[in-house]
Amino acid sequence: MDCSEPVIGRVVYSKAGRDKGKMLIVVGVIDENFVLVADGGMRPIERPKKKRMKHLKFTDITVDYIAEVIKKGDKPTNTELKNTIAELIEQIT
Repeated sequence: MDCSEPVIGRVVYSKAGRDKGKMLIVVGVIDENFVLVADGGMRPIERPKKKRMKHLKFTDITVDYIAEVIKKGDKPTNTELKNTIAELIEQIT
């Protein structure tokens, strides 16, 4: 699987915009150019940000739990998103 493939649950970094450098999670795929991302904080799951894929740096990390919740038709909670991102940041640093 290609690292730049838009996969629900994939962890990405914003390369452009106000949220530049922020870690986000893909929560939806619109088309081949756009995805929806959220972080549970400034960008809650109820208001995911529509981002152009060329403005995102895709990682090889996919959060399977969040992907499963979304694929079932549910929404993960903002707390789950925030905690997941916090844990990933902690692992990296």
